[in-house]
Amino acid sequence: MKWFYSACLAGATALALLGCGKENIATDNNRASQQTFEWKLVTSWPKNFPGLGRGPETFAQMVQEMSGGRLKVKVYGAGELVPGFEVFDAVSNGTAQMGHAGSYYWKGKAPAAQIFTAIPFGMNVTETNSWLHYGGGLALWREVYKPFGVIPFAGGNTGVQMAGWFNKEIHSIEDLKGLKIRMPGLGAEVLKKVGAIPVALTGGEIFTALQTGAIDATEWVGPYNDLSFGLHKAADYYYYSGWHEPGAMLEFTVNESAYNSLPADLQHIVAVATRAVNQDMLDEYTARNHEAMAALKDEHGIKVLPLPKDVMLALRAASLAVMQEQAAKDPQFAKVYASYSEFQKKVSAYHELSEMEYYKNRQAEK
Repeated sequence: MKWFYSACLAGATALALLGCGKENIATDNNRASQQTFEWKLVTSWPKNFPGLGRGPETFAQMVQEMSGGRLKVKVYGAGELVPGFEVFDAVSNGTAQMGHAGSYYWKGKAPAAQIFTAIPFGMNVTETNSWLHYGGGLALWREVYKPFGVIPFAGGNTGVQMAGWFNKEIHSIEDLKGLKIRMPGLGAEVLKKVGAIPVALTGGEIFTALQTGAIDATEWVGPYNDLSFGLHKAADYYYYSGWHEPGAMLEFTVNESAYNSLPADLQHIVAVATRAVNQDMLDEYTARNHEAMAALKDEHGIKVLPLPKDVMLALRAASLAVMQEQAAKDPQFAKVYASYSEFQKKVSAYHELSEMEYYKNRQAEK
């Protein structure tokens, strides 16, 4: 009977310990569900700026509501906490837990980062989103940012942008030579290739630079944002199409340590909210751009012109050369570009039969 008594005692002890374990787990989960977090989100845009600046505000509101107030995010416009071009560093070093910007601003840190905003003559917004979320692009993006302790998420898209505002008419590629043009990313490298002088400016600096002649031309986004900035007051000629940014992808960046400190449910809320804002921003631009374009033409008399065909052909040739040069200089750039290019080749072949064919037929009656 002694062995029976010992066995019963051992079993009772095990059950007691198991019960204690469950109680501890339940207590830990309860504590986690009650813990609150307050984050800072810095951006490269003016506070509450239409489209670009509203995206982070929408994100913060979604997160607070979905988390029941357990995660509160305070949004700072460019210059309020850090300058617009220092968003990445602020997230990396923990000054802020999150950022919202364009990845091409960080080309000095990682040349491959530029690809995740846009490639000249590359994929549009639908294709880019597909590559990121179903073609391995997001995994590559996170691989590029991993050494900096930063986790990227797709953070909105403006769709195809305009070629920009010019203080003179463009008749040939020769007219671009020597012009000081505000443009970041890979598009800037293309401009260098054709003899223009690209200038890096944050959004808040553009109007004054164009008005005073510090720059001769600028691209910004499209009619919705360009009208808000009053760029029609500083230049007379508005050109399309946006060869440089056929679908400008923005980014939410999250400090890796801060993200890992969140309980699993809050991590999921952050991820879901970024995905929602990514789509919501595109919906807003699609709805607002055509209204703003009508205002620019009808109310302000702006001349909206296409870049001449020979200019587009020259820019395309220069773009291909730039991409080859960038890939040759940086193995990581080459790796990401190979993935991007392969996906673009496949999706373009299908879109020749679907999207493009549909657009042609839709216009056939006109």
